[in-house]
Amino acid sequence: MTLSVTHTEATIRPSRALLPLWVGAGVYALLLISGNRLLNDPDTLWQITVGQWILDHRAVPEVDVYSFTMRGAPWISTQWLAQVGYAAAYRLAGWTGPVVLAASAIALAFALFARALGRHLRDSTMLVFVVAAFLLCLPHLLARPHVLAFPILVAWMAGLIAAADRKAAPPLALVLLIALWANLHGGFVFGLFFMAPAALDAVVNAEPPLRRALALRWMAFAALAVAASCCTPYGWNALLAAQKILSLGQALPLIVEWKAADFQGLGPFEICLLLAIGFALYHGLKLPPVRILMLLGLLHMALAQARAAEILALVGPLVIAAPLARQLDPLPAAPAGARAALTSAVVLALGAGTLASLSVLTFAPNMRGTPVAAVTELKKLNLTRVLNDYDFGGYLISTGIAPFIDGRTELYGETFFVDHNAASGLMEPDNLFRLLKDYDIEATLLRTQSAATKLLDHVDGWQKVYADDIATIHLRKAGARHTAEPPVDSGRN
Repeated sequence: MTLSVTHTEATIRPSRALLPLWVGAGVYALLLISGNRLLNDPDTLWQITVGQWILDHRAVPEVDVYSFTMRGAPWISTQWLAQVGYAAAYRLAGWTGPVVLAASAIALAFALFARALGRHLRDSTMLVFVVAAFLLCLPHLLARPHVLAFPILVAWMAGLIAAADRKAAPPLALVLLIALWANLHGGFVFGLFFMAPAALDAVVNAEPPLRRALALRWMAFAALAVAASCCTPYGWNALLAAQKILSLGQALPLIVEWKAADFQGLGPFEICLLLAIGFALYHGLKLPPVRILMLLGLLHMALAQARAAEILALVGPLVIAAPLARQLDPLPAAPAGARAALTSAVVLALGAGTLASLSVLTFAPNMRGTPVAAVTELKKLNLTRVLNDYDFGGYLISTGIAPFIDGRTELYGETFFVDHNAASGLMEPDNLFRLLKDYDIEATLLRTQSAATKLLDHVDGWQKVYADDIATIHLRKAGARHTAEPPVDSGRN
């Protein structure tokens, strides 16, 4: 009987060790098949444009060179390395390049995620967390810089939490990850902040005589990590740039991905949250106090900002994996490594499958909400001062037109962004006329259904020269008179 059990474990463990590889392969294949979904965000256009500028000039931007409202103002791109990656991929393979690059990074992140969970949890539990994480991340799985940082997010957090589980300090080699993260995406600041609760968890659970030495080791690691995060072309200004984004105040809730979670309709976030609560109540799960604080902090972020749901999805399970395993009686942990030969075979198979699929699949950005036709007409007017809709700014940059505003909200600042939003939505109609005057606007390119567009239809001095279902162009013209008089009811009640 003993021999039978040993033989079973010997045959199961290698297959368990390879399960994260299959998870990554499955995610990659799914994303490649639905590749156009990764190009659904117009911000991808200007991210690639900035990357092309960096490649052409062999330098990183330090001032704005795109808009006409902020041209020459200080601006740095903490995402420069990701932008270069997307631009190089686009030069190499057209839109297939960014799709394959983004899909590969996301797949690697989920493989690392499954691997970290598989060290503690049985396969079925691990796969439930993987599916839930994928569903929560899905709305934000786009060919933008943040997904290239996903593998580093998972590896960094898994390293910190594994050290806390061991009641030890993280390996010094981990600081290389934060240096790379700082060049890919501004989210590295969250990675730095997370060192504090991880260190607290490790120190609190260590033996009393060892706590002081362990705390000093964590402090030394934190100092090295902060220093490593400044290893960017911008030095410590990368940290300040992240702080600038977080200080946008009233502007952040006006951006879709920064809005608070909305539970008016039943969605993946609410479903996963309710199932998690039910699971915890049914099993009577208990967590150490610091892990509870970590989880509540992640949950607060996800409730306060929709984009933080992906952080909860990828970090939350790592936080609770070890305590959960102790209470659910998992199978023996799989070995950390996988068979190199089979891993290489799977990677080669994915590469071959990618090349084969290119004869069937074609990739291109979704232009349904993009003012392609309107911009074509706008270029014929040879204008330089156009008031545009916020969502149109990225496309304007990619076509060589200087926008009034675009997705680089940290460049424009809270007041400018809020004023523009109030003007285009006519929450404060005077803002619209003030912006038109103060910036000497020659034409407007706004959504056809926006309140500002409807108002300009009835304002003398502005002539509608183009309109479709997406965008409308109004041209400043001194002799123009509005053509649609509002109806007047002369009857009396």
